[in-house]
Amino acid sequence: MTVAATVAGVSVEVDEVDAREAALRAAPQVAALPRPHTSEGRQLRRWLTQLVVAEKVVAHEAKTLGVAVTAATPGEDDLLPDPTARLEIGSVAAAVLADPVARAVFAHVTSDVGVDDDTVADFHTRNPRRFLRFAGAGGSATSGWAVGGWGVAVELPLAEARPLIVAHLLGAARRRRFRMWLEARRVDLVWLAPGYEHPGDPRQPDNTHKH
Repeated sequence: MTVAATVAGVSVEVDEVDAREAALRAAPQVAALPRPHTSEGRQLRRWLTQLVVAEKVVAHEAKTLGVAVTAATPGEDDLLPDPTARLEIGSVAAAVLADPVARAVFAHVTSDVGVDDDTVADFHTRNPRRFLRFAGAGGSATSGWAVGGWGVAVELPLAEARPLIVAHLLGAARRRRFRMWLEARRVDLVWLAPGYEHPGDPRQPDNTHKH
């Protein structure tokens, strides 16, 4: 069989990439996919290869680190609460985090990430209207916190905004740590065969991102 990649010395067969593509093309959204055997179609296969090897890297590292899924393992929405979070972490890492094992690894490798008080205070100074309380016509505050609502928007003092800012910054910092960790492990563990390079690799002929 033809090898598309290796992860920690273990082969990833082209058949596995073929199966992923076939499953994708069997989905209702097939009309949105590029046609097979075109430049865009080959780029899709490269992306699928990246996803397959990333999943295998995470599985390999979970065993190496002794990480397992527990009741404390975060949910996917906890780590990727909105489209912005998915953009921050990248499409491959976001897709990998659909697996609870990957989320357990995420929790493990980001457990020491923190946000200091100066960073929180600086964020509040630069973004005073990032978190708002909305007071209704009678002057009472609406329940919950949101950018949106009804009535008059009231900027929160730092003491009230702090837990919201910490959660926001901590989530972003953890996603950044995981993305960098996954990329570093990929560099160390993965070999990609010609034709299955990273979609953004400028050396492969289908890369159209030019400067």
